[in-house]
Amino acid sequence: MPTRRWIAHLDMDAFYASVELLRYPELKGQPVVIGGRRAQAPIEGPGGERRFARLREYAGRGVVTTATYPARDLGVHSAMGMMKAAKLAPDAVLLPADFEEYRRLSRAFKAAVAEVAPVIEDRGIDEIYIDLTEVPGAQEAVGHDPHGGVRALAQEIRNNVVRRTGGLTCSVGVTPNKLLSKIASELDKPDGLTVLTLDDLPSRIWPLPARRVNGIGPKAAAKLMALGVHTVGELAARPRAELVQVFGRSYGAWLHEAARGIDDRPVVTHSEPVSTSRETTFERDLHPVRDRATLTPLLTRLCEQVAADLQRKGYAARTIGIKLRYADFKTITRDLTLPAPVADAQAIRRAAGECLKRVDLGRALRLLGVRAASLARA
Repeated sequence: MPTRRWIAHLDMDAFYASVELLRYPELKGQPVVIGGRRAQAPIEGPGGERRFARLREYAGRGVVTTATYPARDLGVHSAMGMMKAAKLAPDAVLLPADFEEYRRLSRAFKAAVAEVAPVIEDRGIDEIYIDLTEVPGAQEAVGHDPHGGVRALAQEIRNNVVRRTGGLTCSVGVTPNKLLSKIASELDKPDGLTVLTLDDLPSRIWPLPARRVNGIGPKAAAKLMALGVHTVGELAARPRAELVQVFGRSYGAWLHEAARGIDDRPVVTHSEPVSTSRETTFERDLHPVRDRATLTPLLTRLCEQVAADLQRKGYAARTIGIKLRYADFKTITRDLTLPAPVADAQAIRRAAGECLKRVDLGRALRLLGVRAASLARA
């Protein structure tokens, strides 16, 4: 009997918010929003009690980094403007982001997984793919459950994550491929474990909105709805030729296969980064001329941060770019390709300055960013 392929997708539950709840356990069960400034850090009283900032007290242009599930139930979600979130959940606790701590616990949960299953594809700070196919026990039946071995293995991984992180939970989807596992990990969140095979497609996957398939964005979803396709099952029922005609040969063929749960992509244990970037959104609109004294050091600081990121990872960049978002939310980018790769802040700053000469600096800005691309090992 051929070996069944088992791929897991592990997604930490509300990761940043959950890390903060480890630090402030008295906030469990409350709506909490992450994304404030350092000024919103809790203040400890003389008796050890903490005074937390509330979302209604926030004033500025920032966006929500993440939120606990009770805050999500009130309509707050990541990337939402803070002021809009404050209208939905004015009494929610507001905390500043602590990325150093998030990175530490990200390393901890990945190390916990590697102790059980070492073939891991890193997909960011809070999610990974894991190839369980060759892990001892994955192919075994347990009792009356033919997939009990892989289920037990996934549960062991989840238990290890809780143990090594001091209490953080994760949700895991295990299926024959990455595409289905990504969907499965969302089905029983938070703290869920879902094991599916292709036989489960009609009951668990096809009733879902087509948008739940990773790779179907808002534009494609809108076009599918115009065709009368709302669910994954309805997409699976459409002829391949029709999808190719509407969406093009490559994407149309992919839609046809994805809806049927077909995905042969391997778990990639290492990949070279494509780019690195830093950006900042201003508390108020800044004008390139009138606020030059403020913007110039901000740009220099972003270049220094990009340089530090490159040097820490051991890369140099051949292409340097800038990103500007004007007060009317129009966003533009400009890039400059250099004769040789660079990794020092001064060279990046010079290139960013050259890019600035090719943009309209007569309008107020709300965001400034610097990007390094075409990376090569230093």
